[in-house]
Amino acid sequence: MLVECYDKKGAEVYEIIIKQIFQDLVLGSSVEDLKAYVNPDDPVFVLAIKMRKTSSVILFEDVANLMYNKQKDVTTILIDNENYLPNILKELWKRFSRDEIYQPNRYQLEISGDHTDLNTLVVDDPHSNLQRRIYDAIFRILPEGFKIIKDLSTEDIIAVVATDELIMDAWIEKAHEYIGELNKGM
Repeated sequence: MLVECYDKKGAEVYEIIIKQIFQDLVLGSSVEDLKAYVNPDDPVFVLAIKMRKTSSVILFEDVANLMYNKQKDVTTILIDNENYLPNILKELWKRFSRDEIYQPNRYQLEISGDHTDLNTLVVDDPHSNLQRRIYDAIFRILPEGFKIIKDLSTEDIIAVVATDELIMDAWIEKAHEYIGELNKGM
């Protein structure tokens, strides 16, 4: 972790703030590296965070079995991994009303009609979930009042430039410099 600031004490304070927020949100093990630039004279905050690799997306077929009974015109869903039941229900409720989903027990769901196409539905996306949690951390870290934000994020690096004035090209260049360094592992 690098916090760049001409004021050494200010850099230390921001490092403590960042560590505390990451600890509160349990993000420490999910972040590979972080670079921040703070300059109170030019009200700017540049932050670039490299995420660790996450597991791949979890599809419906990975955690449940779907069977269509043509005679009854009902799709039965048997839950293999109960940990994903809340995610499965959330995704189903996006497509169907709660009344359309019958749950005779905690491992079985039934829906009228043929819905075997649900097999390829994404139930959980760890990469997206991690990104969301890191953005949450960033908005807690940014100084209050820095409402002008430019997002320069890439696939595995979340980078933002924040200020309360117009964003200068030099700050964007600083963010791109950090992105390049994080990509190289510097």
